Amino acid sequence: MKPKMVSYTVQNMPELTKEQQANLKRLASRPDAEIDTSDIPEMTEERFKLAVRRGLYRPVKKQITAKVDADVLEWLKSKGKGYQTRVNAILRREMLADLEGGTS
Repeated sequence: MKPKMVSYTVQNMPELTKEQQANLKRLASRPDAEIDTSDIPEMTEERFKLAVRRGLYRPVKKQITAKVDADVLEWLKSKGKGYQTRVNAILRREMLADLEGGTS
């Protein structure tokens, strides 16, 4: 028998036990200087610029109405299913190139 998957939200989280609450209070009362960050690289501006969002990041989609030239639309559709996804990919590629200083 397949085990039932349980999913929690802020609204249906189980209550913390007294032991869990006490542990959280104890941790929260410790000064930041006591936190061992020796295994964590410092986040500098330069490192932040090199940060990459991985596969779990999914941007919010917004529906728009846009007019494109008929030949452009035909070309997009001629590549098969998913022409709107291709439009988004093309726009994203241009946006990233612009943000990196590749285009103006």
